[in-house]
Amino acid sequence: MKLAHEIQGSGQPLVLLHGMGSASTAWKPIAGRLAEKFQVITFDLPGHGKSSLDPHHPMDPSSLATLIIDQLDDLGIEKAHFSGNSLGGWIALEIAAAFPHRVLSVTGLAPAGLWLVPTTHRTFLGASSRFMASATYKYANVLMKQDWARKLGFFEVSPQWRDFPHELIVDAVVAYGSAPGYFPAWDGMLKRRFDKEIPAEIPVTILFGDSDNTLPAQTSQEKTLAPAHARWVTLSQSGHAPMWDSPEDCIAEIIRTATQTA
Repeated sequence: MKLAHEIQGSGQPLVLLHGMGSASTAWKPIAGRLAEKFQVITFDLPGHGKSSLDPHHPMDPSSLATLIIDQLDDLGIEKAHFSGNSLGGWIALEIAAAFPHRVLSVTGLAPAGLWLVPTTHRTFLGASSRFMASATYKYANVLMKQDWARKLGFFEVSPQWRDFPHELIVDAVVAYGSAPGYFPAWDGMLKRRFDKEIPAEIPVTILFGDSDNTLPAQTSQEKTLAPAHARWVTLSQSGHAPMWDSPEDCIAEIIRTATQTA
């Protein structure tokens, strides 16, 4: 299975992994800046962005981790830094646990999977918002010029939704509404959590926004499940997509984590 990907910049490889219902376009606020220091590789997960969905390929985070390593094999990349948002952050942690010899560092931006009690079923709110997006995403360029539509789509995602560039908003809505891999990826996370060991030699930083309503601190930021040596950072006025709300901080933390291996 081949995933759509883009490569920019030069230096040590840095793989950026997006979340469920998103796409590699989510990294636009920081990818270009990171490409000044790294060879930045962005993948679209199966059924997201430009990658097709293979209904026979498992979509749990561990299987997706193996798939990403397979893609790096095809590109001739032996080792890389990894950063991921939400599901992408969980996949990055799985890669570090299963393939530590391939990992230089991990920076999780609001990584999923750090919950004591895994969810067992889809929620009505999450399912209904996806169905709404799938019915309207083709009109996103027009709809997202309306304040009520922007608020409806992004109020729970970020405390800074009013200030998001129009292109970022449209990209996010299109990615969400057009992702046939959304529900398979969601189902792949059910009844699972991340609770594996990552060698202490691999630098790990975990960032969460102080306004993350998707993975709140009370239920989804359990430090005992993360590597004991992981460094935790809380970003002020930041929601579930820190690379949108706090791009400069995310760039700095990814670089700081990566340079711990130097």
